[in-house]
Amino acid sequence: MTKWKAVIIGFILAIIVKSFFAQHEFIGLMIVGFITGYIAHDGALSGMWNASVAGALGTIVCAILFVLVATFGGSLFGIFGGLTGFTVSGVASITIIIGYLIYYAIVMGITGAIGGAIAPKK
Repeated sequence: MTKWKAVIIGFILAIIVKSFFAQHEFIGLMIVGFITGYIAHDGALSGMWNASVAGALGTIVCAILFVLVATFGGSLFGIFGGLTGFTVSGVASITIIIGYLIYYAIVMGITGAIGGAIAPKK
């Protein structure tokens, strides 16, 4: 049921949206979800599933990048670097990460279902 080509493309596009177009994140995720669902070419349910998986993977990678930046980037400023920065950023943001995981999966899943429904079946 998972089309890995569509998931990987959606995953990369979700990271690009989060990294470079954060001020337009909602619209970007809608477009990425639609593209992922359309690439899946297997109906609305498959489009929703593939876009949700791509969104979840994108969230996980963005969270890991955030923790790495907080850990190593903060080491230049003293207290927020190293193990302290890793612990503070990891513990404090776990609920935020779970919220983004659900947010990405829902937004991309809904528009992925639309893209999958519009796409012709192979």
